[in-house]
Amino acid sequence: MANELFEKAPIHKAYLKLAIPVVLSMVVQLVYSMVDTYFIALTGNTALIAGVSICTPLFTMFLAFGDMFALGGSSVISRFLGAGRGEDGKRLSVFCVYASIIFGIFVTVILLAAQSKLLVFLGADDTSFEYANQYYRYIVLGCTFIIFSLIPSNLLRAVGHPNASMITSILGAVVNMILDPILIFGLSLGAKGAAIATIIGYICSSAFAIWYIATKCEALSVNPKDFGIKTKELGMILAVGLPASVTNFTQTIGMTLTNRNLSVYGSDAIAVMGIVLKIVNIVMLVIVGLAFGGQPLTGFVYGSGNKARLKKVLAFAYKIVGGVGFVLAAVLAIIANPLLQLFLQEKELVDMGMVMLRLQMPCMVLMGFGLVTTCTFQSMGKGLPALILSLCRQGIVYAVVIKAFSAMFGYYGVISSQLGADVISVIIAVVLFMIVIKPEISEKK
Repeated sequence: MANELFEKAPIHKAYLKLAIPVVLSMVVQLVYSMVDTYFIALTGNTALIAGVSICTPLFTMFLAFGDMFALGGSSVISRFLGAGRGEDGKRLSVFCVYASIIFGIFVTVILLAAQSKLLVFLGADDTSFEYANQYYRYIVLGCTFIIFSLIPSNLLRAVGHPNASMITSILGAVVNMILDPILIFGLSLGAKGAAIATIIGYICSSAFAIWYIATKCEALSVNPKDFGIKTKELGMILAVGLPASVTNFTQTIGMTLTNRNLSVYGSDAIAVMGIVLKIVNIVMLVIVGLAFGGQPLTGFVYGSGNKARLKKVLAFAYKIVGGVGFVLAAVLAIIANPLLQLFLQEKELVDMGMVMLRLQMPCMVLMGFGLVTTCTFQSMGKGLPALILSLCRQGIVYAVVIKAFSAMFGYYGVISSQLGADVISVIIAVVLFMIVIKPEISEKK
């Protein structure tokens, strides 16, 4: 049934059938993120909001670690399916599951040992340190579940089970939203309550995913007896997984650089930027869902050697991601002010947020084009160009731009740095596309 979808279904139908469940799960994650921010903002404590915002890079770091096995594994497994090697894909799924759990435990130990120093590095000051410390401790204790959660959600999509992947993501977010007000206000746990609710949500997602794979999905396995991986296969996973991990890890670096550069302008600036970035995720998560949703199709078609179909898949991906990104950015621009007022009561802070938000608008479309290109490299197993792009947007390019812009333009330079970095990153993406991808899709079947 999965092969029928990948091989014969019309491109738009196959792509959207895989991508829409991812988008829906992203939307639910977005709703959770907004609700979480809303409840935290209801405390009226700017220092608490800043403390939680300071810890936000931890999430992207955990996602980065999970991507090593999730995106790396799903890329190889989808290509194996396209080449008719389903049993080999099943072996690799067991490796991805247990490798992520072991790695998550290792990360927990390291981060707990470095807690105080890392919080200072992330930008915590005397005002926000107490709240950041509370949130940090519980999030780190549960990070194994966050890292693991990416594995089943990506592998299930790779083998044609997008709806199960969607349920896995949605379940945790719904549990989280229910527990947030209970723990933050009902039990007066504040920042600790927000972190605990998040971890319990991920635990529920992980439990469902393990049950589904064990009982409903023959193409994947959680049984240690099915384990088996060759050195070459590990290299294939890491060739895609490490660049994918770098993509999320650079987001951690980017947010850290932003917070550190904004810290000189006070905790209000950090708090408002944290809220603005949550609002920007309204568009960003949809774009990410559409781009990543098509990865199994791209990988399968590339693995099967069907160059003509691959060309059509890529053309549709760029059109749908770019078009949707533009429309949603325009809608967000219209409703930006009332959205900000949901989280900020003071007019000065709302005005500050509006300026930050306007500078983020063009980034949404630019990021979409770069993301489709990166996803294509990952699906094809082309690690080096994927790594180069991964280091651009919020990595090396962003670090250079924010340093230059902040020196030249001060506060406004800091908040406009992402736009500058996105313009440069898209130019690099176009060049890499012409060098690497165009020759692939120009070949005859």
